Amino acid sequence: MSWENAPGKNAEGYRDPTASAALANVQRSQRGLQSKRAGEQFENMIAASLEWYRDKGWARVEKTPEPMRPLRPPNRQGQFLACYTKAGQPDFKGTLSGGRSVIFEAKHTDSDRIEYGRLTQEQIESLTEHHRLGAAAFIMVSFGLVDFYRVPWEVWRDMKQIYGRKHIKQPELEPYRVQYIAGVIKLLEGIELTYGETEADNEEM
Repeated sequence: MSWENAPGKNAEGYRDPTASAALANVQRSQRGLQSKRAGEQFENMIAASLEWYRDKGWARVEKTPEPMRPLRPPNRQGQFLACYTKAGQPDFKGTLSGGRSVIFEAKHTDSDRIEYGRLTQEQIESLTEHHRLGAAAFIMVSFGLVDFYRVPWEVWRDMKQIYGRKHIKQPELEPYRVQYIAGVIKLLEGIELTYGETEADNEEM
């Protein structure tokens, strides 16, 4: 019997999955694609909100570009093939009115919890160092693109000690909820906008 006719294998000689396994693979792929699109939409919502803060003159916070290495020269249209050279930095960085820096990562989920393991080691190290130096560091979390929470870095960092596990359930994030009004996620509300000495302090010296 040739391998083409071997039981459980297709014409190319690869093992065919069962119907249930094939369906599970398709569903897993669809969920992954939906999650990726939702994450991109969340980042777009954040970018639009940050543009609102910029227009008000209250902050300038931008998306962190991912470091890439070209794999071949650009074509006539200026397009080129590239790959990421290392794990990404936190998603957004910038400065608040008064001089304080801000840095945060954005994470979306369609489940009822958010996992600590969603961050890379490089993101953890970067957020830790910026927080130590006085930056406003946090994780912006979206649940279903409906509910939004600004989780302080020290809370995310100490998740295991605070909650006894490496995930946080949505109801536990209620103290960190931020409003979404007229197309703007108020993700910078309540953060101290001045840092260090104020102009009034300098005038008195």
